[in-house]
Amino acid sequence: MSEPQGTQPPEDSTRRLPVLDKGETENGDGPDRSESSAASGSPPELEGKGGREGRFWSARRVPAGIVALLLLGLTGLFLYDIVSVRAGRPGMYWRRELARQLAERPLDDTWVLVGAGVAALLGLWLLILAVTPGLRDVLPMRRTHTDVRAGLHRDAAASALRDRAMEVAGVQAARVRVRRRRAKVRAVAHFRELDDVRTELDDVLADAVRGLGLSRPPSLSVRVRRPGRKG
Repeated sequence: MSEPQGTQPPEDSTRRLPVLDKGETENGDGPDRSESSAASGSPPELEGKGGREGRFWSARRVPAGIVALLLLGLTGLFLYDIVSVRAGRPGMYWRRELARQLAERPLDDTWVLVGAGVAALLGLWLLILAVTPGLRDVLPMRRTHTDVRAGLHRDAAASALRDRAMEVAGVQAARVRVRRRRAKVRAVAHFRELDDVRTELDDVLADAVRGLGLSRPPSLSVRVRRPGRKG
């Protein structure tokens, strides 16, 4: 018997899906690739790309607060001394003594050289803090969205790599240290050949490093050894 018209087929029946013709796709009648990119949440210009990101800059509130307090204290002392002298009172003893010592001591005096060295080191330290970003423990990640920037802590990256290393057959223990440019892996294998374990670790950890999504993936340094003898 023929199926009456207008009757819906059962839900578990097989339906033939329409096939897109190549010409329709080329003519623009098919689905737009830009729409699929927008639906996936990634901008078309950033999809599949990950430019190198700079390090995160530290606010350095503690050094800035210390310097501000020191400058405020010194400025207050000098201002009080100037007002005191203008009022007809003698200047502070420490300022008069400091001026006398600087006038009488030669430039090659030990204390003069020590004071100059301390001041130079303090100024160099402040310059280094001003021109370096800091936050060395945070590794910048690839940016896939223009308005989102992420970072990964080095301890978290080391934990992820250590977990992947422990999944390799034959690895008894693993120790991972992640730096900005290098990740050092020290593994202990209690069975299997060391070369086989090292080769598999290289492949697994290389894939794990790519999976971290870092802007500058660190290079791997893998070493495998046998466990030490007990007793």
